[in-house]
Parts: sequence; C-alpha cells; structure tokens
Amino acid sequence: MSRYRITVDTGGTFTDVVYFDEARREITIHKLPSTPHNPSEAIVAGVRHLLDQGVAAEDIEFFCHGTTVGTNALLEGKGAKTGLLVTKGFRGIYEVGEQSTPHGPSVFDITYRKPPLLAPESLTGEVKERVDFQGKVLEKLDEEALRKTVRALRDKGVESVAVCLLFSFLYPRHEQRIARILREEAPGVSISLSSDILPQIREFFRLSTTVINAYLLPVLEHYIHHLEAQLDRAGVKTKKRYIMQSNGGTATFEAAARKSVTTVLSGPAGGVTAGANLARDLKQPNLITFDMGGTSCDVALIKDGEPSHSNRIEVDGRVISVPMMDINTVSAGGGTIARADALGQLQVGPDSAGALPGPACYGHGGTQPTVTDANLLLGYLGEDNFLGGRMALDVAQAKKAMETGVARPLGMSLADAAEGVIRIINVKMEEAIKAISTMRGYDLRDFMLVAFGGAGPLHAGQMARNLGMRGVIVPLYPGVNSAIGLLQADVRHDYAVSRMTLITEVGPQEVAARLKALADQARAELKAEGFKAGEIVIEYGIDMRYAGQGYELTVPLSSGRVTGKTLGEIRETFDTTHHGLFGHSGPEEPVEVVTYRVTGIGKLPEVKMPTFRRAGTALADAYLGTRRARFDGEAVEAAVYQRERLDVGHEVKGPAVIEQLDSTLVVHPGQTARVDRFKNIAIMERD
Repeated sequence: MSRYRITVDTGGTFTDVVYFDEARREITIHKLPSTPHNPSEAIVAGVRHLLDQGVAAEDIEFFCHGTTVGTNALLEGKGAKTGLLVTKGFRGIYEVGEQSTPHGPSVFDITYRKPPLLAPESLTGEVKERVDFQGKVLEKLDEEALRKTVRALRDKGVESVAVCLLFSFLYPRHEQRIARILREEAPGVSISLSSDILPQIREFFRLSTTVINAYLLPVLEHYIHHLEAQLDRAGVKTKKRYIMQSNGGTATFEAAARKSVTTVLSGPAGGVTAGANLARDLKQPNLITFDMGGTSCDVALIKDGEPSHSNRIEVDGRVISVPMMDINTVSAGGGTIARADALGQLQVGPDSAGALPGPACYGHGGTQPTVTDANLLLGYLGEDNFLGGRMALDVAQAKKAMETGVARPLGMSLADAAEGVIRIINVKMEEAIKAISTMRGYDLRDFMLVAFGGAGPLHAGQMARNLGMRGVIVPLYPGVNSAIGLLQADVRHDYAVSRMTLITEVGPQEVAARLKALADQARAELKAEGFKAGEIVIEYGIDMRYAGQGYELTVPLSSGRVTGKTLGEIRETFDTTHHGLFGHSGPEEPVEVVTYRVTGIGKLPEVKMPTFRRAGTALADAYLGTRRARFDGEAVEAAVYQRERLDVGHEVKGPAVIEQLDSTLVVHPGQTARVDRFKNIAIMERD
C-alpha cells in the first residue's frame, strides 16, 4: 500500500502542491490559485485533489507547509495588538533602535520615516527590577507594581505581550515570573519572553525580535489551529505536520506557532533547500537560487554546496535576529505592475496585481499591465498552453492594458513597451543577485543560476547572460520547486545563549558544559517530537569577535567535546575566517567568546529526485510548432517544445520556448538547452 507525503507552498498568486508516493518513489504536482483571504482554503483544496484520485486520507502520513502568513501580517501591519514590558528606565530602547541611518535609497529620502512601532509607547509598561551585566540581581522584581501595569495593558485590549528585561539572557527568572503573573492577570493574552526567543546580547535586537514574535504569534497560532481543523475535517490525521522555518528546517505546528518569528522566510527557504540538494546531486557546488513567483523574487547564494546563513535580517525596516537562510527578496514577480509615472518614465513595481485580479491577461478583471502581460506580448508565453492548457491567456486584454498604461503615455510601440518592462524588471532582479554575490566578493563567473518559481525560467537566460554567469539550471518542476524543498527538509531547532568571556579566560570544561546544556535541550525537544536517538544530529558553533568589535563571526565545531587544543584551533579558525571575509586579521589581538550555539536536527526519511534513462524518443516528438517572439528588438520565429516529452540528452537551440505545466522556459538566440539524467535543463551559451 502506498503512503503519501504532501507539501504545500503558498505564494501570492499560486499555491503549489507536491505529492510524494513513498512506495513508487514518484513525485506528482498540482498548482492552483491562492486564496489570500484564507490561505488554508487553497491548501485543503490541494489535499482534496489527491483524495479525489482515490488515495485514502489515512494513507497521507506527512504534511509540510511553507507559509507567508507571518510575512504578510508583518508587511501589511495586520498583526496582533501588542504590548511591551521593559526594565524601568529603558522604555526608549525600542524607539531609539540602532541610532543609525537606514541603508539603501532611504539614506537620500528627506521624507523618510521609521516604520511605526509594533508595540507603541502607549502600550509599553515599565517593570521595577534590575539585573547587572554579570546576571546578579540589583533590584528585586516589584510584583505589586507589575500587576497594576499588566492590568492597565489588559484594559487597553492588548492581545499579545512581549517581555524584554535588561540582561535577561543571564538571569531569566524575572521574565519567567512576569509570564506567570500575565497568565493570572490577563488570561488569554499571548506571551513572548526575550529569554526564550533570543537569549543573547544587544538589547535592541533582542527586543525587536521578541516584539515581532509577539506581534505575529496570535495570527500564526490562529492560522495553524484553523489549518489543523481543516486537515482533520478532510480526514488527514497524521501527527507529522510541519511548518517550514527561515533556517531551512521544519518545525512542528506547535513549535512554529510558539516561535512565529522563525517563519518569516518560510516559503523562500524551501527553494533554497531544494537548491542545496540540487548542488549535491549535480556536483555543482556554487549556485545562485533565483525564485521568481507572482509577487516577489527571492535569491540566495550556495557556496561549496552550503547555503549562506545569517543571524540578522531586516524586513520592511524591522530587525529580526534569529538564525535564518540569507535570502534577498525584492518586489519583482509575474504580477508586478508597470506604469508611466508623472515624469514620463517607465516604472515597474513594487506593487503587484497578486492572485486577484492578477495580470490583465488572466481575465479576472485586472486592467493594469504586468510583467506576465509583457511576457505574453513578447511571445514568451502562449495563449493556449498556460498551466498545461488549463488556463487560457487573453492577449487582447494584455494589449489593452499595456497600450493604456505604458505604450500610449510614453509614445512607444506596444512591443517596445513590453520589452522595456522586461528589461527593467530583469535589472532589478540582477541587482538583487549582485547584492549577495559580487558585493560580497564572489565572482559570478563561478556560479550557475538555478531558476524556478512560475516566472523564473522565463527571465533566467537573459539575466545569466547579462551577469556573465556560467549558465542556468532549470529543475524538473520549477514552478513548485519550493514545495519540493519542503519534502527534502529535516526538522531543525536553533538554540543560543550569550556568555561573554575572553577565550584565554574560559576553560574547555566551561565551554563544553554550556554547549552540552544547549544540546540536552535540543535532544529533549526532538525526542518529545517523536525522534529516536539515531535520528537526531547536533551541530555546534561559537560566536567570536576581537575584543571591542561590534560584530561576531560564527565558528563551527565538529563536536561538543572541547579540550585546550580545541580552543586553540577555534582561535586559529576565527582568525582565518576573519581574514577571508575582511582581508585582515589580528592573531595577536585578544578574542572574546560571545554566544554559544547549537542546532538540533531531526532527520526525516530522505527524498531524492528521480533519475531517468534515455528512452530513445526523438526531439521532434516534443516539437509543438513555432511562435513569433521578440529578442533584443528583433521578432523571430521561435521553436516551441513540450518539456514533458523531452528525453535525456536532448538539446534545444535558441531561440526557443519550452513549455510545461508549472512554468515556461525561454532559450535565447545563441544559447543551447540540454536535458540531464535528472531531467533538469541546463542552458549554456554556445561558443
């Protein structure tokens, strides 16, 4: 009897569903419009699609979801009404922030305003208590005053409370007592403690991350509970229900709701995970993943087979400081809207037509020209084979929108307007790639571009050429590649605690003890989630810095066993890493150990992409005809092929268009596309 795994990635325009039959080791896919008003509707529809094929609900033993619910709530300001409790005298930490100017174009914006506080000053309460930098209590917690403050917040209708006390990462007991009092005085209010969410140094980053968790927690908790109920009603009873996290691993529904801040990059992380597996399969260690969907574009760098990670990012001007994949996101997707601005210039984005009404060519009421409309008018998309023929595109509506919104106001031809839209959106996405590669010292000539998402393969060939990259790889199922990554991800929990000591003053026993405490916590949580000892892997790391620096570097450790020799090796690794990143090091300078890190990984049964043997079919069997397409200002006849009919070893010379259910691939003049044994398509420049 077959058992099935289902993974679902919810995007702004489409919801992608992947079904894995464990007995046959077969992957099938399904794509349907997203339901932004209630994302779980499309998810459950995707589950029912499998049930309609005759699969019994009890045969579904695994479910994993990449969600944008937390991201959207943060970006759209639709989180919970959030209160904040801080140490008396420090209520200004949140408002003052880093005391630094913003990065990028905002530096030159004289009208720039900081994003509004998620926990406003009117909902911020001070707590009478004080702990010093060594974790010693200077002033005991005043519980009577605290209860009055909590009641005031309760009476103002707060739904969630963030608690961030000074040096709570050294002494968490005051925060823990506050949590108990909150439950007594304000039952039903969600609680986020900084000593749980981020027990690390730097008050503002800890506070900002904890506030964001509190802001999102009720929203994500409600969504997950509703999704659970929907799955139950559909008959899917498996306890193996997971949410993708920003760190590239999954978490149980309960754990994801509790630490909602870890899901902000939930969707994009799946695509990067799939990219890392692709790097190992193809023995192509250096890749840039390029995920272009309906509303956004996400890019990430994979070096030597490993994705780049970061311990801090900004989302819409708000700082999140938890371990996560280093993903750069820009507002560029198939639904991105183009227009002529008041100065007579062509602008593309950042706003999107989304799932509804969507691009004009979808025929759902959209009237503004989008990137998808431009691709249709240039001949890259066909009218009758979108989503495998399940959805017809309306060329007349696309022409009308492009003519009204761009061509006529700018005095351009329809073709020039469409090509201009594509050039501008490509440049925006190329800049996103440069930000994570060339601007960090990487040479793009060493990298292949992995193109996925519904729109990624449409644009990748030209972008790789413009950037001077080695070529493009398009996975077998590009339109659902992030959902494929959810199949390949393990459960992953991160733990960290800050204890600042000079490395010359900390003994190996102390280092080992701190790492062991975190590792024990990781094992206990994974064991509670059903993992056996042989399925648990523990990874170790230490954040270090030259004394007086304002930033740290994470040095990985091979195990939690630490000796005096180990500490010497760690110090040498830190110097080498610092020199590699910044071009200099100071072996004679004192070094501080700042934060101890442990990652607990619960290994799930591995899912590998299938390999294929050459069937012996002819290239002509995949040929559908020709279509007029425009490349660099010149209209030519481009051959059109059906990807599902292409065989291993087939080569397609550009100009050509390769269509499939979940995406469309464009091969430019001078390029050749070749099918490998995984049925990936590699696009290379012809000599």
